[in-house]
Amino acid sequence: MSLVSLRRQQWSPAGLTGAGLPNMLRAIMSKPVTEMEAVVRPEWIDSNGHLNLAYYVVVFDLATDALYAALNVGDAYRESTGFSCFTAETHTLYEREVHLGDRLMVRSWLLGADTKRLHYFHEMFHGGSGERSAVQELMALHIDMSIRRVAPFPPAVYAALQQAVKTYAPATLPKEAGRRIALPG
Repeated sequence: MSLVSLRRQQWSPAGLTGAGLPNMLRAIMSKPVTEMEAVVRPEWIDSNGHLNLAYYVVVFDLATDALYAALNVGDAYRESTGFSCFTAETHTLYEREVHLGDRLMVRSWLLGADTKRLHYFHEMFHGGSGERSAVQELMALHIDMSIRRVAPFPPAVYAALQQAVKTYAPATLPKEAGRRIALPG
């Protein structure tokens, strides 16, 4: 392989999403909706001496609260309209251990929205090393709290969410988004 073809392969949009290369396209063209910081607390540590799997979910839930607030569908929205968002499905992937006192950064990406659903993705990074520690992909449903059933977003909210998708949806899906659980082969 020539140096020219190697450069083309590495710097083509398709090459930027390869396993060995950072997703530079996303870093250049996209930004997360929110970034949230947390510190691993003593009560979150399990018998293996690292963050218990349930507390990864707690940190991601705090990031969801920040994301909903930024999208204007959080607590204030629920209190003023009687509508809320309920998580219907999650997929969490644990990539690296985190330990007591570690600083964490969670970046939240809006992947899509339709008339009744939000699709989003959280990436948790270790604050010191910058390594990605875990990810969580979620689908939420818009709920009419008076009947506790799925309902369409009001038109103005739907329009704002569509604008947010245009503004924030990553140029390329984050690594592991859309992944399913299955045995190899």
